[in-house]
Amino acid sequence: MNTANPTAAVPVMVSWSSGKDSAWALHTLRQQPERYDVRGIFTTVTTTFDRISIHSTPRWVLKMQSERLGLPLYEIPIPSPCTNAQYEAAMQAFLDRVRALPEHRAASHLAFGDLFLEDIRRYREDRLGGTGFTPLFPVWGNDTSRLAETMIASGVRAIITAGDSRLPSDMVGRWFDRQLLADLPDGIDPLGENGEFHTCVIDGPMFTSPIQAQPGQVVQREVAPVNDDGIHSKSSSPTYVTYADIVACKSD
Repeated sequence: MNTANPTAAVPVMVSWSSGKDSAWALHTLRQQPERYDVRGIFTTVTTTFDRISIHSTPRWVLKMQSERLGLPLYEIPIPSPCTNAQYEAAMQAFLDRVRALPEHRAASHLAFGDLFLEDIRRYREDRLGGTGFTPLFPVWGNDTSRLAETMIASGVRAIITAGDSRLPSDMVGRWFDRQLLADLPDGIDPLGENGEFHTCVIDGPMFTSPIQAQPGQVVQREVAPVNDDGIHSKSSSPTYVTYADIVACKSD
């Protein structure tokens, strides 16, 4: 890929969680069209619930995000609960699928929205080693307080869709805005990079138009110790996560 013209923009697919970090990683890449050619987004979808893994974003929202990004969507189906072996097999099948794409749609690089968790970055680098795909980390090392403010100032609108026990349950279902940042308890990362909370973006500079959606019902569920991607959970016992649904805005 791009072997005939080494100065051409490298073809990239972006790991898409539906949340602000992956959205900003994609936006960052698109600000450098001379270097990067973003060709699609990919994400794991838990088939049991028809939702994006970890973030719990409904598939109908995911499809609308893809439309407003103007990018093909590559779904990676996984069960729930999902072992690490099942997750890695699903990812391998996705890589095989990308290899089989026509050259104008394929990618040589996979981008992730990780910010500072060294173990997760190392996991991704290790798993892509020898596959022919190169990992990219467009927002790595950004100060999360400043980046949170930059996102909000740019017009990013996101809903807190999931929060673990470190986040007060009444903050799940709120908008990711300056008031939420002010209300975060001490020790909670402004972007939830330690897994404290997850989001779903419904508007921002990466979209052609907003998604007409809003927070819905909030529930608390027990989560198995082996999480959907096999790398976020270090606990041997079940944990409780608070989730907020996303629903379409009611028309007047």
